[in-house]
Amino acid sequence: MSGHPACPKTVGRLLKKADYSLKANLKRLAGSQHPDRNAQFEYIEEQKQLFLSHGWPVISVDAKKKELIGDFKNAGRCWCQVPEAVNDHDFESEAICKAVPYGIYDLNHNRGYVYVSQSADTAQFAVEMIARWWQSFGQYDFPNAPALLTLCDGGGSNGWRSRLWKLQVQEQLADQLNLEVRVCHYPKNARNEPDRTPLVRPISLNWAGKPLRSLETMLAYIRGTTTRKGLQVAAFQVDQVYERGIKVEDEVIQV
Repeated sequence: MSGHPACPKTVGRLLKKADYSLKANLKRLAGSQHPDRNAQFEYIEEQKQLFLSHGWPVISVDAKKKELIGDFKNAGRCWCQVPEAVNDHDFESEAICKAVPYGIYDLNHNRGYVYVSQSADTAQFAVEMIARWWQSFGQYDFPNAPALLTLCDGGGSNGWRSRLWKLQVQEQLADQLNLEVRVCHYPKNARNEPDRTPLVRPISLNWAGKPLRSLETMLAYIRGTTTRKGLQVAAFQVDQVYERGIKVEDEVIQV
């Protein structure tokens, strides 16, 4: 500032004296928010309590981050004597496959169900996994339930704008299963929704720092996930291929 030459150590000492230090950007600014944002959270909570009080099923669904299967670094650290060697670059071309985990969390019983596909994360895939869960588990855990409450974020395969998601929910769940389905989407930028975290975070912690060298390894880590609150998680491999880019015309939605 004053034009005096100074060595790096002197500059560092002066910066520290002035209470400067190296800091990363801090994500604190939420951006613009809809005036009814809080009302949306309140409505979701009302629906949850209504269903839970009647013993009706409440599930939270979400596609977890896609994972490269092979000798790739996995974020986090784990206890070991020697760190595992992995590829120095994460080239998808060197992966055995890319796994797409779709999670369903049963709030009533604190249970998770993760369906792992090697195909695309589409609305058809998402809804079919919910249908599989209902046919394999839900209808037996809730034999007299007249309705299903599904909680999800506002984007991705279960996004509120997706016509295919709406159509598949109607056809695969409501019509085929003869079940009333209510869907509540969380507001934009609602990260770490309380109904999603009980499943996603424990799985991430369980395989932190451990390379997912095969689909069998990935499924084993998911199945071995638990918490002090008694979370139990089942995992299943899905072999079906789902087509991208399916369009739903206006007249189909308007019917």
